[in-house]
Amino acid sequence: MGKTSKKDKDLVILQAKRKEQIVKSVFFIFSLVSIFTTLGIVFVLIFEAAGFFQEVSILEFLTDTLWTPLFYDKHFGILPLLCGTLLTSLIAMLVAGPLGLLTAIFLSEYASPRVRRICKPILEILAGVPTVVYGYFALLFVTPLLQKIIPSLSGFNALSPGIVMGIMILPLVSSLSEDAMYVVPQGLREAAYALGSTKMEVSLKVVVPAAFSGITTSFILAISRAIGETMLVTIAAGQMAQLTFNPLVPIQTMTAYIVQVSLGDTPAGSLEYKTIFAVGMVLFLLTLILNLVAQWLRKRFREAYE
Repeated sequence: MGKTSKKDKDLVILQAKRKEQIVKSVFFIFSLVSIFTTLGIVFVLIFEAAGFFQEVSILEFLTDTLWTPLFYDKHFGILPLLCGTLLTSLIAMLVAGPLGLLTAIFLSEYASPRVRRICKPILEILAGVPTVVYGYFALLFVTPLLQKIIPSLSGFNALSPGIVMGIMILPLVSSLSEDAMYVVPQGLREAAYALGSTKMEVSLKVVVPAAFSGITTSFILAISRAIGETMLVTIAAGQMAQLTFNPLVPIQTMTAYIVQVSLGDTPAGSLEYKTIFAVGMVLFLLTLILNLVAQWLRKRFREAYE
């Protein structure tokens, strides 16, 4: 009777190990799918961009101040598109950075648990609004409103989509920053209060520095999100690629140009068509660098804190 029980027990253990192995194999396959998908994207970008750079020099691509691949007089300088992308992203971060950080401080340090449970989901609803809606909101509401304050503002400009994009990425900054502040050990706060610190001093001089790695990571991820935004800038920023830092005039971002060429008017396989892969490669490298910087900052300051 004892031997039978032991055999049953061993059989149950063996079945559990097999199930665990099957689950592990399934998860491994899923991870391979994501890895090979990323490698496939990189391969397509490199392959198509190589065809572009066989006809256009990298030096011209990086230094020319004109971008007119769809015109008769063709120029292939990425600087106007890069400038437009960075301009709208900078405006967005000037909006989302301070507001997101202040919102995170309020939710983490000042709001009651009930208020936090109510406000945080409502705030994160902003992240679920389609970007097309944001685009028309910027074009049809924000731009006319700003034109009453700034008469010289063009119908298509960088300022309006930049501001609306800041509102769009606000939940990303506030949610990730608040999560980073929320996990700061309570003992640090109590020690600061014991030394006579006020609520504001504890928030700004203790909690924020302790959560600095998470806050910087949220900022960089938000910048990556702003750089990769497509429909909002396509609708509200215009399609005029010009090298300018003036937010009051029409500009064109890299993603907006990709949309313009992808509409079907440009023959596939032509040099003009291959430009979207060169621009896509620049976008990929920008987001890759930002993600690497975010990981480095998180690791660097987390180690210093620990």
